[in-house]
Amino acid sequence: MTGEKRQRLRYVLGDFVSSSVAWFVFNLTRFHLGFVKGHVTLTSFLTSENVVIGQVVFPLLMMFVYYLSGYYNVPYRKSRLQEFIITLISAVCNSFFIMLVALINDMAQSRTENYEVIFILMGILFVCVYIVRLVITNSCTHKIRNGQLQFNALIVGSGAAGFAFFQRLQSSINTLGYNVVGFVDLPGENRVKDINLPVYNFDDLLQVCKGNAVSEVIVVPTKQSSEQLLAVIDRLYLLNLPIKMTPDRYNLLMSRARFSNLYGDPLVDISGNTMSEGGKNIKRVADVVLSAVIMVLLIPVYLVVAILIKIDSKGPIIFKQERVGYHNKVFNIYKFRSMVTNAEKDNVPQLSSDNDPRITRVGHYLRKYRIDELPQFWNVIKGDMSLVGPRPERQYYIDQIVARKPAYLLVHQVRPGITSMGQVKFGYASSVDEMLERLDYDLLYIENMSLLNDIKILVYTIKIVLTGKGV
Repeated sequence: MTGEKRQRLRYVLGDFVSSSVAWFVFNLTRFHLGFVKGHVTLTSFLTSENVVIGQVVFPLLMMFVYYLSGYYNVPYRKSRLQEFIITLISAVCNSFFIMLVALINDMAQSRTENYEVIFILMGILFVCVYIVRLVITNSCTHKIRNGQLQFNALIVGSGAAGFAFFQRLQSSINTLGYNVVGFVDLPGENRVKDINLPVYNFDDLLQVCKGNAVSEVIVVPTKQSSEQLLAVIDRLYLLNLPIKMTPDRYNLLMSRARFSNLYGDPLVDISGNTMSEGGKNIKRVADVVLSAVIMVLLIPVYLVVAILIKIDSKGPIIFKQERVGYHNKVFNIYKFRSMVTNAEKDNVPQLSSDNDPRITRVGHYLRKYRIDELPQFWNVIKGDMSLVGPRPERQYYIDQIVARKPAYLLVHQVRPGITSMGQVKFGYASSVDEMLERLDYDLLYIENMSLLNDIKILVYTIKIVLTGKGV
């Protein structure tokens, strides 16, 4: 088990134990305050069927809310303020949910008493959970400050700006645990002579990161134009590592900034997406629930399509193909077969186009109304895909795209989708040039990821399906 998984497990176990304790203390409190009906003694109340079941069920339901909050996604280097706010919001949500589900029968005629019950539960839940979380976070922070827990980083830029950033990092309280293992020369920069760490050539960056187990790259150029800086960042995307940059240089490239920390020099994360951790988890749960419901409702459609495909042409009903997805994981994407079997000669990948002779008669309608995509809901349930996300491609085409636009690798930071902004705004691509054009929409989606934008894309997709503009 990795250190990150162990730390996450500490938070999960801590939350479960503290939530169980909080629920038990709340039951004791509401009994002694007279908010419980029909029980003469404390023992009869605590051993009653509803209370015993609730002692098991409600802490588990609370854990689901904690998961949705995104608290467990990033186990290290947590913001104290953010931890406080997330814990408070989770306590509020759990309290109102429990009140509606379990305590509705105990509601008194007096509104004041009802408010007291809610606030008591909220207070007990927040205090119990927050104290345990704070202890775990403080222990982790203590290890980081003492150098027991470190994260290897490279500073890209060996000039005056990069060295000055390194000195500020060394002189400040190291709450982020950066262990700078070296610097990287940038073209046109004058290397600072006082650097006492290894300085690497930019062309050797991939091997350096692997050899030093680098977890982050920090870009601090001294003198670079916007064009030069973009060229540097394009090459850094090939590392598939988090890329951070100081805000003064980032402002040359973008108007938006997302700070990764506020201690010492704030850094901007230019390789991640803007969706909150809670939003990511809510998106995943919504993906699974909606996909499962849709698959059940569409069983008759699946059966009819399967029969039509079998009648129309020889070959399997389901077509599968390897694609590259989340975190560069290779998976099989599933579709209803819309082409003749062995459509690609000598296994050489070929893109389809309008009036492609390989498309079967039934396949033409399947593609037009996007019915061929329906089996991909299984990919969503499995975790390979999302309802909304960049279109997954084959490695054959990825290599060609990356050679011309390395920023494509950013799409692997999110799950690929059945539909996407690129699909609704551009459509199918019949060449690498068109793939690159569609990529601009997918990168724009990643930069502006939100649940609201996902809903908009789904609405547009439904419109395309109903109007038959799938091809």
